Amino acid sequence: MMQDLYIGLMSGTSIDGVDGVLADFSSGRPQVLAHAGGDFAPALRAELLALNTPGDNELHRAALAGNGLMRVYAQVAGQLLAATRTEARSVAAIGAHGQTVRHRPREFDGTGYTLQLCQPALLAELTGIAVVADFRSRDVAAGGQGAPLAPFFHRGWFGDDAQTVGVLNLGGIANLTVLRPQGDMLGFDCGPANGLMDGWCARHRGQPFDADGAWAASGRMQPGLLAALLAEPYFGEVPPKSTGRDLFNMDWLDRRLAAGFAGLAAADVQATLAELTACSCADDVRRHAPGLHKLYVCGGGALNGHLMRHLQALLPQARVLSSAEAGLPPQQVEATAFAWLARQCLRGEKLPLTSTTGALGARVLGAVYPA
Repeated sequence: MMQDLYIGLMSGTSIDGVDGVLADFSSGRPQVLAHAGGDFAPALRAELLALNTPGDNELHRAALAGNGLMRVYAQVAGQLLAATRTEARSVAAIGAHGQTVRHRPREFDGTGYTLQLCQPALLAELTGIAVVADFRSRDVAAGGQGAPLAPFFHRGWFGDDAQTVGVLNLGGIANLTVLRPQGDMLGFDCGPANGLMDGWCARHRGQPFDADGAWAASGRMQPGLLAALLAEPYFGEVPPKSTGRDLFNMDWLDRRLAAGFAGLAAADVQATLAELTACSCADDVRRHAPGLHKLYVCGGGALNGHLMRHLQALLPQARVLSSAEAGLPPQQVEATAFAWLARQCLRGEKLPLTSTTGALGARVLGAVYPA
């Protein structure tokens, strides 16, 4: 059987680097042949973070940051090819998500926008492989939120004909997919996942993340602060909805800390941020997925044992599992989803977006840059 090869490259709102997979779709269900990752140089990561908020000379800086990002993408693609001894010409396309720096769907003029830094033409030049990118813009143009898009892939991998299953991606932002046995699907962003915890850890510990949630576990959750954080109106909004660092950023946290919580110990704030993620996600599961049987967790948060234990305690009726239990490790899910989305684009397959993003109907997502 001929291989049907695609590369998926994902850099999420955690801004902690790039995950990539080489996947073979020849049997329908993708087989991941290799996984590779690439770290951001400190200067590039700092610039990507800075571009999430308004600043001087943004167009110039964003263009150069996009070039730098594509060089990391190309390095990861090269690692995948080398690990499997695959020639570039054997790969149908790369699905390149890019780096989200602004996400404001439906705002300002009724359409709004979502912006992912990505230079797909440069990536095609660097790799010699066709690139599919700009997956979210068509959805926003069709009245949708532009996110989340992975639920369509989740349905094929995690769906169960007999029971309701959830997929919770814990990146910088948390997004939940609800897969019902009759085929109905719901997907939306819950709120912050690792983004605030990572930012607080970097500020107070000089570390990019709280490994296994150990620092959060050493602190005491503060109920008053938790209530103040959960008072954010976004948590009460009805799907379809999506969010990002435009709302849930360190300034958002600092403003709430300044309103009566400035003297808290740093470890107690970290414990409360972990509880914020667990509570907001569990609340959405209870609200939108009653009778949930299994919750598969992916993204970096699936590696946070403290957070996983709290999710399980808040959802005793469900089994909270790593996505690895379904055969796809947490750091591979999103990248594989964008490999799948690239394939759907090249095949001209329309995705029924209304139940997840709120778009007006089915659309083909992505723009193709030939090799």
